[in-house]
Amino acid sequence: MSLPLLLLPGMMCDARLFAPQVAALSATRTVQVPGIGGQDTMADLAASVLDDAPDRFALGGLSMGGIVAMEIVRQAPERVAALALLDTNPRAELPEVQARRGPQIDKVRAGGLRAVMRDEMKPNYLTDGPERGRILDLCMDMAMDLGPEVFVNQSIALRDRPDQQDTLRGVTIPTLILCGEDDALCPVERHVLMHALIPHAALTILDGAGHLPTLEQPEQTTAALARWLEAL
Repeated sequence: MSLPLLLLPGMMCDARLFAPQVAALSATRTVQVPGIGGQDTMADLAASVLDDAPDRFALGGLSMGGIVAMEIVRQAPERVAALALLDTNPRAELPEVQARRGPQIDKVRAGGLRAVMRDEMKPNYLTDGPERGRILDLCMDMAMDLGPEVFVNQSIALRDRPDQQDTLRGVTIPTLILCGEDDALCPVERHVLMHALIPHAALTILDGAGHLPTLEQPEQTTAALARWLEAL
């Protein structure tokens, strides 16, 4: 029996972020997409995922999901059989980014979730392409379904997150590092850094994708994940 696969979504995203991958990869293994919005620290978010996870599993995460995945590896490395880090960042949050969190949280608590997502979050997500409008609409649907409490929890967890570079230096399991070439939020250089920390990892950079290659280039992303899972 193949090991189960856990995929952790990015900020204000849910299982729909990975819909093409879940559809394709579920043919050979159990695929789960846990929510990561119920706590406001990375440590607690990771612990919550671990509480409900199988004893041993392959683990992938995109953006914030990748940051939670790194914390899971820090807390319970013996349970993670393989690691995929997509469009993410191993570093602690920069002060200038931290400074934007408070005003965003205040706006969302005052009822402005849709406006914050529209004006401050979504413009950074995608490269230009024929599916851009449809994917941005889906991002808004996911965010509005998750709601303001999840936004606040995730914002605080991201703001206060620890640096995970030492965690990555200790990774010896099969690892995939993947990003869209045009990712403005987590640029290619962050993934080159992660590859330097995990030299045995496969580094894949996808043309025609920004921050959400699972939706922008779903077939290429799924193929990269399938190759990574072959090592199990």
